[in-house]
Amino acid sequence: MADTQQVTREFIVSDPNELLQIVGAQDEYITIIEEGMDVSINVFGNSLRVTGQDEPVSITLHILENILSLIQKGININSSDFISAMNMAQNGTLEYFKDLYNEVPIKDAKGKAVRVKTFGQRQYIQAIKHHDVAFGIGPAGTGKTYLAVVMAIAALKKGTVDKIVLTRPAVEAGESLGFLPGDLKEKVDPYLRPIYDALHSILGAEHTERLMDRGTIEIAPLAYMRGRTLDNAFVILDEAQNTTNMQMKMFLTRLGFGSKMIVNGDISQIDLPKHSASGLVTAQKILKNIDQIEFVTFTAKDVVRHPVVAKIITAYEKSGH
Repeated sequence: MADTQQVTREFIVSDPNELLQIVGAQDEYITIIEEGMDVSINVFGNSLRVTGQDEPVSITLHILENILSLIQKGININSSDFISAMNMAQNGTLEYFKDLYNEVPIKDAKGKAVRVKTFGQRQYIQAIKHHDVAFGIGPAGTGKTYLAVVMAIAALKKGTVDKIVLTRPAVEAGESLGFLPGDLKEKVDPYLRPIYDALHSILGAEHTERLMDRGTIEIAPLAYMRGRTLDNAFVILDEAQNTTNMQMKMFLTRLGFGSKMIVNGDISQIDLPKHSASGLVTAQKILKNIDQIEFVTFTAKDVVRHPVVAKIITAYEKSGH
């Protein structure tokens, strides 16, 4: 029989302002930790009393220590920081948590620092920095597209590239594209929404439009890449699991001098016809030993979710639905 003995430990925060930041408005952050770690937390004066089973209580204290050290560095924290810390604690990577805050790739349109939220995201950013071609493979919600756009805009602002090219295959649209009004780009634009959302979040809608009008940012279907060589460009291929082998080879061989390529996809969501092999799956096998190419694999652990969402997903998995 499992040991269900409860323990209570204290976490002391001497500065009242720091305590308020840890607790959150209307105890918001305390609730997140209680739900995620299966502990109860009570505030007494300048201390947080954490009650629960021994291991969750110990881990909760480590999380609180890490969060407090960020606050003491002047970093504004929010609920996603707590969720990241809990995820990393449960994955055994909490020791790297503070490293996530050591650099700010860019600030968003509202002036807020954009930071990585998981160990997998940190590896992905490092891969993009240090390799000509980086692959991000994993489920939706892991920040692949958003962080790729962040790194592209950071490179454009530094002047290390002259333009950003964002593309994706139009597989989901299928033959029904022929019945829609407009040219191919207009037909495919709805499928590029996540890319537009990322650009608008970081640059703002007006600035994004200006850069697109100048041709500094180009968003186009994959078919538009054929026959081009992209020099001094930051090129992102999204939804790459829906490329054929021929399309993937065509795309990768567009790489010009002074350029970087990021290829993102989720191999569990392939929409190609049954007889077609995914170019992303094939590339993973045949390019893995090339030095300038790095593959980063995300898992569900890299999805920054509210603890309740994680419980919902677990419940569905257990029920077999």
